[in-house]
Amino acid sequence: MTEAETPEDLWVFGYGSLIWRPGFDFVERAGARLHGFHRSLCIYSHVHRGTPETPGLVLGLDRGGICRGVAFRVPVDQAEETIDYLRAREQATAVYLERRLAIRLDDGRRLNALTYIADRAHSQYAGRLPEAAVLGFVRQGKGVSGENPDYVRRTQEHLHEMGIHDPLLTHLVAELDKSPSPTPT
Repeated sequence: MTEAETPEDLWVFGYGSLIWRPGFDFVERAGARLHGFHRSLCIYSHVHRGTPETPGLVLGLDRGGICRGVAFRVPVDQAEETIDYLRAREQATAVYLERRLAIRLDDGRRLNALTYIADRAHSQYAGRLPEAAVLGFVRQGKGVSGENPDYVRRTQEHLHEMGIHDPLLTHLVAELDKSPSPTPT
């Protein structure tokens, strides 16, 4: 049983690790779509999945397209605490811009949700990299939240469970699961 919704409740849109590890309490979780942005491994990770010396790559919302993800409803009395938590988690290096954007829940409701989009002016914005470079950064990344390949695998797994097919993540997981090439003799 969920708490009754109020207009002051906070909605949070998750498109990557928030889907499988939100880290905050919520009273409702629903599939959702965000228009005008797409999920992209476009952020060099210097904290959570890499370091400045050996960066990994994490997801960001980049301009264009549609992103399917998850919306979480947080009661108004927990909104401030949740925003503080999200700022500490998502803004460790200020690579994201905090925005409230219009989303549509799978049940048809339209609302505004707090989310974090890629800051294209930030030095950690990687943009669109060649697939081989993406794979290299993902393979090498390890930060305070763990290894970068685990992040990609878990995100792809949870998207798949939700019926969301992300061709790049699916391909990366297949490549990561291949055994390393033997060293030439």
